[in-house]
Amino acid sequence: MNVSLEQLAPCKVLIKIEVESTVVDQEFDRATSDFQKEARMTGFRPGKAPLYMVARTYAADIEKEVRRRLFTENYRKALEEKNLRGIGQPNIEEIEFGRGKSYQVAVTLETEPVFELPDYKGIPVEVEVRQVTPDDVERAVNVLREQRGQFGDVTRAVGSGDFVVVNYTGTCEDKPITDHAPTAKGLTEQKNFWLKVETNHFIPGFTDQLIGASAGEKRTVTVPFPADFVVPAVAGKEGKYEVEVLQVKERQLPELNDAFAEQFGVKTLDELREGVRNDLENELKHKRVTSIRNQLIQTLLGRVQCELPESVVQHETRNMVRDIVYQNQQRGVTKESIQEHKDEIFSAANTGAKDRVKAALVLNRIADKEGIKITDQEVLQRVALIAQQRSEKPEKVLRDMQQSGQINALAEQVLTSKVLDFIQLQALISEVPAKTPTA
Repeated sequence: MNVSLEQLAPCKVLIKIEVESTVVDQEFDRATSDFQKEARMTGFRPGKAPLYMVARTYAADIEKEVRRRLFTENYRKALEEKNLRGIGQPNIEEIEFGRGKSYQVAVTLETEPVFELPDYKGIPVEVEVRQVTPDDVERAVNVLREQRGQFGDVTRAVGSGDFVVVNYTGTCEDKPITDHAPTAKGLTEQKNFWLKVETNHFIPGFTDQLIGASAGEKRTVTVPFPADFVVPAVAGKEGKYEVEVLQVKERQLPELNDAFAEQFGVKTLDELREGVRNDLENELKHKRVTSIRNQLIQTLLGRVQCELPESVVQHETRNMVRDIVYQNQQRGVTKESIQEHKDEIFSAANTGAKDRVKAALVLNRIADKEGIKITDQEVLQRVALIAQQRSEKPEKVLRDMQQSGQINALAEQVLTSKVLDFIQLQALISEVPAKTPTA
């Protein structure tokens, strides 16, 4: 076998493989013999049909099998000979193949970048010392209380902390805001729109100018759009709004007592507070682990400088764009606004994708060096956890993930988690005072 290599890009190569005709003929003979053992042909016992008849009857199947064997074996040897780690599916172009001929094939392949594995043991990490306080518990209980709150109409004037239902139309430089930003329809006009009366809600300073108004009253509101406003076309300019107050509402909170606690599946308010404390402590533990792992990954990324395979980065960028769009949609961001910020979304996704791809390459290399592997049982345990979260049967979740190809990504996640566990055990973790109060 002869192998030649051409570097097309930092992480992309063209491999040309040539196998001598004698080897090709031997492979044809071996494949024909293998087919003969299983062949069932009229007039002959199984496995006893003449070779020439088997070769003629199964010619297409034999040729397909020979092609598969020649490529699989020699492609593997070529990667080993050139010390290459392939990524993704290769692009294969067959140049010559057949009995009495050499086997020649050209393979375009993206490869892992070449880099020295950095020191990954003894990485310094700082974690803030945090504890759940009684005030934290009360704040969390009050959040639950607000979630159960009811909104009642009031006849008095608008006050700070109230909610108002309004109609409004907005202009900038005496033109509808859509003249400046065609997709900003919601910023230009809304009907029956709910606002909380606090300074930084909606456009900073907007609701402050509604204090003292009563239901049915109309007001003109003038606000400066911040320099970093979400709609760049009007950022730094002045907006003028004609606002009609339809309703003034006050949030009425339920009383904190045992009856309130029963809504959350416990009998007493003390039990609810204890459950909230446990949840907050678990959240702190999760944040601690997340902080440690983020620091470990960022340190490793800073210690490795290398080119990245283009198609892998593109694929990961598409995944991250899809995730960002979905998250924004869940937050209520309009399609128009998402479209308007598509360039920023792509830029953020591309940056994040590069970090993800580099981190995966480094962590996989550490796994190889340390012999860290995962078992089928570990993957199935993760599937069972996902099934529990979805309230579905594990068998169904496993089948769905296998059909969609997600099972391989899940296995990568399990391996990544094991590698990070290993690195974390080797890390030099120091505790530092918390910079901000526990949320």
